[in-house]
Amino acid sequence: MAKLYIVPTPIGNLEDITLRSINVLIDSDLVLCEDTRRSKILMSHYKINTQLKSFHKFNEHKEVDSIVDQIKEGKKISLISDAGTPGISDPGFLIVRTCIESEIEIECLPGATAFVPALINSGIPSDKFVFEGFLPVKKGRKTRLETLSNEERTMIFYESPHKILKTLNDFKLNFGSERKISISRELTKVYEENIRGTVEEVICFFGEKKIKGEIVIVVEGNKNSK
Repeated sequence: MAKLYIVPTPIGNLEDITLRSINVLIDSDLVLCEDTRRSKILMSHYKINTQLKSFHKFNEHKEVDSIVDQIKEGKKISLISDAGTPGISDPGFLIVRTCIESEIEIECLPGATAFVPALINSGIPSDKFVFEGFLPVKKGRKTRLETLSNEERTMIFYESPHKILKTLNDFKLNFGSERKISISRELTKVYEENIRGTVEEVICFFGEKKIKGEIVIVVEGNKNSK
């Protein structure tokens, strides 16, 4: 059936994909992806021969209308990201919104996303949480952190290796050195690492290390905000 499928892909271990996701990718007329070179690894692993097309934050505004037209013409198109569920700090929102406006059916499959295992294995309360994704690099960063200093729910952030120490020191300044924190790095991969402790303890742990890989940070909410 002609529609847009949102298909989660493994965040590391190639086995972390559902049978349904594999079948949808096989049956699709076209698979949109961020980087065809990276996606070919997954497609080759599962012997999926569907055509790949680059669709990322630098070209999505240019390409989205053409994609919608192809679905209207009867094509079954799937959207994947380099890792995890599209739309979570990855391209996806624009094409979903455009399809809704064009009355095109969308089906989002369940599957891998990095922040869920990071939250669960953090040991920090998971009954209520807020996903912040990547903090602003410059403009709005200070204001955002000041606002979050009073957030009572558990907070989840994504961060790159070369910015992690800056972010941790910003947390120390705004949240305090004793706030509980958990950092998950290279989830589902061979060198997966989960570091738990206070902000100060985690800063000390990472201070002397060369950090690599995708990072998820889980921060305890403010228990004294009232």
